[in-house]
Amino acid sequence: MALTKKENDRRGKFRFGIQREIRYKLVDGGVLRVSGAGNTLNMCSGGVAFSTEQALKPRAFAELSISWPILLDETCPMRLVIFGRILRSSAGVAVCSIDKYEFRTQARTSQPASDVRSDSMLQRFAYEMRKEILRTTELGA
Repeated sequence: MALTKKENDRRGKFRFGIQREIRYKLVDGGVLRVSGAGNTLNMCSGGVAFSTEQALKPRAFAELSISWPILLDETCPMRLVIFGRILRSSAGVAVCSIDKYEFRTQARTSQPASDVRSDSMLQRFAYEMRKEILRTTELGA
């Protein structure tokens, strides 16, 4: 895992070059629109860059599930689950913000992206974020 920061890079955070398996889901208008799999390219405390199977819609709410390289109690596989928004997407690569995250235990065998749990957590996250945006907009008006 290497730290990378280019001299002309405007980002204030160092990115860790980490390649892990990732599954992603996007909701738009409260409805699951896209799901897929890829690999992380790099991560920092503010976001994740990852490979995608298709172009992803910027500003869509996303849930990323990343296989974690460390075992819980040296026996139990973990996943890092991130909730955020797609910041940009092009040429098979997308970048997602990290607005909320949690670690979860995972099954010892990998499951296909289509066999994931219901999307209620992602939909609830998207609903709360939209409410916050509306509240902030109304306060500024």
